Amino acid sequence: MSRHERRVRTLLRGRSDANIRFDKLRALLRHLGFEERVRGSHHLFDKEGIPEILNLQGRGGQAKPYQVKQVRQLILKYKLGADD
Repeated sequence: MSRHERRVRTLLRGRSDANIRFDKLRALLRHLGFEERVRGSHHLFDKEGIPEILNLQGRGGQAKPYQVKQVRQLILKYKLGADD
């Protein structure tokens, strides 16, 4: 199992939303095919075929729990990471 698969599984479990590193979440989204744009402290992620745009901000090196939940919902809705 690759590190990206492990991160997806950890994220999908939803038990550690407050303990997800911001840089690891960004790397996972890029691995899933999202493009990243940075505007100040806002990291915007979009992907062709997905109308939603993710707007993430880190806090002390950690991802904000409600934003981790948004990423999880997007992964489940579009079945991302299933065939990686």
